[in-house]
Amino acid sequence: MHPEQVPPVLADALFRPVRTGNAFEETMERMLQAIRLGAIPPGGRLPPERELSARLGISRVTLREALRALQESGHVESRRGRYGGTFVRPVPTHRAVAGPPPSPEAVEDTLTLRFVLETGAAETAAARALGPQVRRHLRACLQDCASAPPTDYRRTDSRLHLAIAEATGAPSLTGAVADVRSRLNALLAAIPRIPANIEHSDAQHRDIVNAILDGDPPAARTAMAEHLAGTASLLRGFLA
Repeated sequence: MHPEQVPPVLADALFRPVRTGNAFEETMERMLQAIRLGAIPPGGRLPPERELSARLGISRVTLREALRALQESGHVESRRGRYGGTFVRPVPTHRAVAGPPPSPEAVEDTLTLRFVLETGAAETAAARALGPQVRRHLRACLQDCASAPPTDYRRTDSRLHLAIAEATGAPSLTGAVADVRSRLNALLAAIPRIPANIEHSDAQHRDIVNAILDGDPPAARTAMAEHLAGTASLLRGFLA
């Protein structure tokens, strides 16, 4: 099936405009969904960049970043020449852990619990009068995460999110965030690390920590919600 043979209604549903806050991650989710559902089967060619960027409501730079990530993860390949383009490859396996893949229900359960806990943690931390030690710790965790090599990124990412929970002064909440983070890391281990997503996450981490340190609860909650939505889009795209 060629892209132009995809029924218009299906194409509109799969390649609908994304939100600007997590444009890269949501573009990945849309593309992976189209591949997973077989709208564009193995060997099929994706629509041209101009058409895709217009449908998704994103820049061609963002689209190319997503296509490059999909190529690196083994989902698509680029071919040159008169009949070139971006073609879907057989779905690769990235799972680094043994056992069956998580069910869509398990993925959604983890993402929902994380959203409730971590948006609340960011909002609560921003509402508190934080002492110098807590403020230094947040900044240090932020810097460690931003400067971490790829092999250490998820550990420092986890530590930053736990530091935000610790800043609430509620040990039970910190424990709950630690539990859900363990579940999240098991999901993240089953998908490839994507440099563009990590760069985006680093920028969002700065927004979250700055809002907390500025004592702005609504901004901290909003920044955390946007950050979590980006990760959720990737996990749904790869695993759902």
